This record gives sequence, C-alpha cells and structure tokens, in this order.
Amino acid sequence: MAVVAAELIDGAAMAAGTLERIAQEVQAGVEAGLRPPCIATVLVGGDPASHTYVRMKVRRAEKAGLATRRVDLPASTTTERLVAIIDGLSADPEIDGILLQHPVPEHVDERAAFEAIAVDKDVDGVTFSSFARMAEDTDGFTSATPGGILRLLDAYDVDVRGMEAVVVGQGPILGRPLSALLTARGATVTSCHVLTRDLRAHVERAELLVAAVGRAGLIRGEWVRPGAVVIDAGYSEGGRGDVDFEGASTRARLITPVPGGVGPMTIATLLDQTLQAWRTHV
Repeated sequence: MAVVAAELIDGAAMAAGTLERIAQEVQAGVEAGLRPPCIATVLVGGDPASHTYVRMKVRRAEKAGLATRRVDLPASTTTERLVAIIDGLSADPEIDGILLQHPVPEHVDERAAFEAIAVDKDVDGVTFSSFARMAEDTDGFTSATPGGILRLLDAYDVDVRGMEAVVVGQGPILGRPLSALLTARGATVTSCHVLTRDLRAHVERAELLVAAVGRAGLIRGEWVRPGAVVIDAGYSEGGRGDVDFEGASTRARLITPVPGGVGPMTIATLLDQTLQAWRTHV
C-alpha cells in the first residue's frame, strides 16, 4: 500500500461537530418553548439506494432533535400528484425544509417537482432560484453537497481565489452548482465530464480538483498535480471514489477519503440549512 503523504480532510469529524451544534441549538429552542425544526422528505418509488439515503437522513435529523415528516409515494405517482404534494408541504407552516430524493422515476418531471419547493424551504438547494443565488453569491441555500464541500475547504483554510479549479462532473445536483459557487468565490473553473477530450491534461493543471462522476478510479493518481487539493465526491458500488486514492494521496496536499469525506458533510449541510430556515419561521 502506498504511503499517504497528503493530509486527510476529515468530513466525518466536521459533520459530527456540525450536528452537535445543531442539536444544542434545537434543544435550547425547545426549552424556550419553540417547536423543533421539521424537515419533510419526499421519496417516489422503491429504489433501494434512495430508501437507504432517506433513512440515513431521517435518522441523523432525529438524532439532532429535528422533527421529520416522511412522504413515501409509489413509483406510479404522476408529476401532477407529486407537485400537489410538494405544494402542500411548501404551504405548511410546520415544515421548515423539503427534500425531494433524487432521482425520481423517468415519467416524472423532476424539474417541475423541484420548482414546486418554496424557496425559503429549499434546504437542498435544487430550485432555479437557489441556483441563481449561488451563481451570484447572494443569500440563500446552497446545494447540499457543494455547500458541504465549501465548508470543508473553509475548515482547512483553502482560499480558492485565483486557484485553477477543475470540476469533473456536470450534474445538476453537484457539478454545475459547485462550478458556479467556486466561480463566485474567484476561482478559475474548468468544468469537465466523462466525454472531455484529454481529461488527464485538464486534471494535471488543477490546484483544486473535484471529482463528481460516480465512476470508480476514473482519475488516476499520477494525473494529480503535486500539492493539489483533491475532493472526491464520487461514489460507486463497493465504496470507491472517482479518484485513485492511493496514487493521488502521495501527490496531493489535502485529500478527502471515500467514505468519510464529502458524504457526511452533505447531510450535515442539509440539516444546518433546515436550522437556518427554522430560525426565519419561528
């Protein structure tokens, strides 16, 4: 096994600290006579991975003292029905945050469902309004995984201003919003994907490399620029990330493990943004 030269970015420890802070604030609010924050999760269909993710999010929320409301719908649910349910949650004064688990069945218009989420309850940062606020670096909720990544960078004193940043992955939940957030912070961002010609050449320039494709080992260790910061947000079956960890860790300055890096901060950011929404609602 290769010797690890890079410092590990410990997302699990940072997430634990965030959840403890959330729990303390929720407890103080409840003791003061306030209702606890409430997050509603909406899941359409029976995808096992999605059910696992929702259970994990609900468990973490309840452990931190938040109230939860689960809405599990059959795969046959229509777009119209889903939008009506989300409209109802958006209008419910007892709900602070709404999470629509991605992906939904193919026959459902996911974008229409996302847009039904009230902006002040879009704690997963998936609406067009949230995207626009991220791009302009104004107040609002960030997409949870990109927001978690920024928190990790801040915690490890990574100032992205002027940095050559390469984001591999253009998904609407991670790659695209993260590119916008990094650009708003002053990074010079190259947005790549699995069809990018000569991906290696782009990766080799990156002072900050973020991989978010979900293809195990896509980025080889020898491609990583010496001294780079490597954020591996990919996850494939078997618990492997997009980056060859052993090879990259001998060259990078900072690197996230998989698991234990980005994943825990996604949930922590989601719940912290629910707490922020709650503060404006009570």
